[in-house]
Amino acid sequence: MDAILQRITETKIIGVIRAETPEEALEISEACYEGGVDIIEITYSVPHASDVINEIDKKMSDKILLGAGTVLDSETAKNAIEAGAKFIVAPTFSKSACFLCNRYKIDYIPGIMTPNEALLAIENGCRVVKLFPAKFLGPSYIKALKGPMPQIDIIPTGGINKENVIEWINAGAIAVGVGSALLKGDKEQVTKNALEFTELIENRKIDR
Repeated sequence: MDAILQRITETKIIGVIRAETPEEALEISEACYEGGVDIIEITYSVPHASDVINEIDKKMSDKILLGAGTVLDSETAKNAIEAGAKFIVAPTFSKSACFLCNRYKIDYIPGIMTPNEALLAIENGCRVVKLFPAKFLGPSYIKALKGPMPQIDIIPTGGINKENVIEWINAGAIAVGVGSALLKGDKEQVTKNALEFTELIENRKIDR
């Protein structure tokens, strides 16, 4: 496992940032970091996402691990990598985006729902997949999927909150992607949310 995936596995939470403006995205990223969430995914639903990634990379590269999300094709993946993204996340699997990320040795984490989709991702060199939308499947789905494919590493995203985050991790998720439950409220509230998530995860680690 490379350093990027190792850090994701150890930290266990990715802040999935969706915002109306680049300024808001930067502010949210800073608030997440202040609360202990130091792995950030800027989605390409954010206006001028490549510029946002580049700006955050310049200001916070020594503090956070920065990735790009909602990457649907190889062109977007290339833009994100050139802007400073260290990993690429997608809601679906794109062979061209996967090949491009492999070419540049950037981790590509595609979205899957079915065993066929998971196998396709693995066969094309993906070491981690994103279970999306996770809220419609539930934590038990990870155990079911890892039954025939124990080698697969899974990051559920969509519907993860403070009430179920530990259940997802206990079910076998190497990390979780958290969006709306983390981003509710103003900057101070986002920091508070981040602290609560990180404390839940850290306390679970201590209990193990």
